[in-house]
Amino acid sequence: MSTSVAIIGAGLGGLTLARVLHVHGIAATVYEAEVSANARAQGGMLDIHENNGQLALKAAGLFDQFLAIIHAGGQATRVLDKHGRVLFEQPDDATGGRPEVPRGALRRILLDSLPADTVRWGHKVTEVVSLGNGQHLVSFANGASVTTGLLVGADGAWSKVRPLLSGAKPVYVGTSFIETYLFDSDTRHQASAAAVGGGALFALAPGKGIAAHREPNGVLHTYVELNKPKEWIESIDFSDPATALARVATEFDGWAPELIALITDGETPPVPRPIYALPVEHRWTRVPGVTLLGDAAHLMSPSGEGANLAMFDGAELGKAIAGSLHDVEAALTVYEKDLFLRSASEAAESERILDICLGPDAPDSLVEFFTQH
Repeated sequence: MSTSVAIIGAGLGGLTLARVLHVHGIAATVYEAEVSANARAQGGMLDIHENNGQLALKAAGLFDQFLAIIHAGGQATRVLDKHGRVLFEQPDDATGGRPEVPRGALRRILLDSLPADTVRWGHKVTEVVSLGNGQHLVSFANGASVTTGLLVGADGAWSKVRPLLSGAKPVYVGTSFIETYLFDSDTRHQASAAAVGGGALFALAPGKGIAAHREPNGVLHTYVELNKPKEWIESIDFSDPATALARVATEFDGWAPELIALITDGETPPVPRPIYALPVEHRWTRVPGVTLLGDAAHLMSPSGEGANLAMFDGAELGKAIAGSLHDVEAALTVYEKDLFLRSASEAAESERILDICLGPDAPDSLVEFFTQH
């Protein structure tokens, strides 16, 4: 089987690329390891930024659909100390330029905008081989394979495509998150719901924090953040949720009960998420017939930019290809030059934000950051 444009990964970045190509009349096929669009939950809320994510949606012709799924009030932000005292609060007056939407709903908009046969589910990449002259052979665990003239790695942190371009591998940054949820919070978890407020909560101290976000229908989505060696989080048995959450909660002795309850009252199995990143200046020499976008290209610590950058990458790559069909290699050269500049800038900023949130001056450093911005 052969195809002209093969995109590995049906995340937001890969789907945005496929959609922008489709808008310009260019066919592409997306290969995704998951067996269906509903194989797993798609995470929580995303703030989609005016300067990148929203531009990508406009390029994809999906901006009106995006406006229809905005979670009103979601841009509200508050910073608390460990005693639950509010140090900073900003309401959502709809002028922040970063409206919140559910990740799953946004992905569904992208999926529904593509021809039905665009995404090939259940295609987990096992090997990618260069055939020369810009051609690549991609093999899948289901026994299928495809030869492509343009291969795009949109396959995330542990990309199977990246080794064609770069020997860089993600490195643990020294911080781990633990994710959990509370449901029907305004009735069943009133104190925690009141602490979180209408949008995002950041309760911080040096080396640790509790970040939570109110999602539709009274859901509180929590990320516990800890500067710990990877061995520490690997030592916790997360298959025993109650014991695991109790162990994590001991790191917050003396904190306000309504904050600790965001951990101990968790109603979903806690998910450990060690944070990895690629080098800030990650880049590669142009290799014919292949490129990267999103986390495959510039994995960085969470800063609110990851999904926005992936979508913007996809839109910029799609526009570059559409604008230079007679010389796709030239288009990829221009795309990568711009990609390297913006991703290095954002990766450096993500490191700074992580230090602002969990560094020695937290939470005052985050209050100062929000005040300045």
